[in-house]
Amino acid sequence: MMCGGTSDVKSADEEIQSIVNQVKNAAEEKAGKKFDTFVAVQYKSQVVAGTNYFVKVNVGDSHIHLRVFKPLPHTGASAELSDLQKGKTVDDPIEYF
Repeated sequence: MMCGGTSDVKSADEEIQSIVNQVKNAAEEKAGKKFDTFVAVQYKSQVVAGTNYFVKVNVGDSHIHLRVFKPLPHTGASAELSDLQKGKTVDDPIEYF
């Protein structure tokens, strides 16, 4: 990973699922709909003054991409939704947005 760039795509694990669970309500509000399914599939990360996570999430009949900012641990702040892209498919690559 180059300095400031994003990591390679990785399979989502329990930590990433936990992070997206923290922003589910914000994602539903931004998307304007409730998600019965909300399963992290893959992600990229970018180290900044904390970490940006770009996560592909299965929401049932389609996928969305989330950009989630997780501050450094010493701040005590929780993850926050920075942006969301709707209408994605399982094959769409995760890109910086």
